[in-house]
Amino acid sequence: MLKVGIVGLPNVGKSTLFTALTKKQVDCANFPFCTIEPNVGIVEVPDDRLKVLSDFSGSEKIIPTAIEFVDIAGLVKGAHKGEGLGNKFLSNIRECDMIAHVVREFNDGDIAHVDGSIDPARDSEIIEMELMMADSAVVDKRLESIEKKAESTKDKELLVQVSGLRKYKEALDDGNLAITVELSDKERDALRDMRLLTTKKILYIVNVDEETIKNHDWKSPLGERQIAIPISVKIEAELSTLTVEEAADFLQELGIGESGLDKVIRKSYEMLELVTFLTTGEKETRAWTVKKGSLAPQAAGVIHTDFESAFIRAEVIHYEDFETYKGEAGAREAGKMGVEGKEYVVQDGDVCHFRVGV
Repeated sequence: MLKVGIVGLPNVGKSTLFTALTKKQVDCANFPFCTIEPNVGIVEVPDDRLKVLSDFSGSEKIIPTAIEFVDIAGLVKGAHKGEGLGNKFLSNIRECDMIAHVVREFNDGDIAHVDGSIDPARDSEIIEMELMMADSAVVDKRLESIEKKAESTKDKELLVQVSGLRKYKEALDDGNLAITVELSDKERDALRDMRLLTTKKILYIVNVDEETIKNHDWKSPLGERQIAIPISVKIEAELSTLTVEEAADFLQELGIGESGLDKVIRKSYEMLELVTFLTTGEKETRAWTVKKGSLAPQAAGVIHTDFESAFIRAEVIHYEDFETYKGEAGAREAGKMGVEGKEYVVQDGDVCHFRVGV
């Protein structure tokens, strides 16, 4: 399951966004550090294709794929040194697949800003710097523990680690995120267990006011270097109290094409290069997530680990064909079912049936 850590300075709307996304109430009082433990919420990924498949197959139930959101307490300057309970929360970020970084662009005199003024670019740099300094400490510690031994013993594995660590150190010391470092395949494999914070992809969520969200010409205050989307957390909070039909009507009235949740999920999948394949039958219709470029046996292994090694073939119908020809039988009769082998690359929207050996 995809795990996204929501971070940001105190009072930028981070916990309110989490509540809206997950419909799970958390304490988001108007003062720093009110979020003491990370709150976790599981959100179903909206996918209209599942209902269509289920209707054709007569499925007993529908199981969408899901994203786990982790609301991590507000970081402040000095978090890498433990300021504001920082070390505890930085460790929670290491467990996440990517980071959703909330910055504040809206003005509201009733909601204090921890630094006294609204400046999204400054706020993003504060968090980035804290993450980089935390990573720098981890890299320095690892280098200190193995560098001399690697040089004296000429141990090949340790020398590869040292080579990669020095690249990380140079980048971090120059104020660059670890994700910008080009490692060799051997270096990347040797350092995979480090889980550096700044090797994770960051989606910036700019919390704007209600009028700004209607502006289709909105320009990010963070510049072109960062991947950013505008969301009105206030609107998201309102949407979370409505039924699906009421929420759709409300979005239409505002002239907004999709909710903030849909934006976050779509962009997260895009950034992490994930695709969804589908399975359907009388028992259930279900969505599964795999990395873009995954082969059919790897996709089968997501359903059950034994299926990857026991894979024989995949019977694949593209979703559009499944819908057009009104189910599996119609698609097969129209010649739209493909029988694929071990080298088949699974595509988003593939409706798959895997044949496996005993």
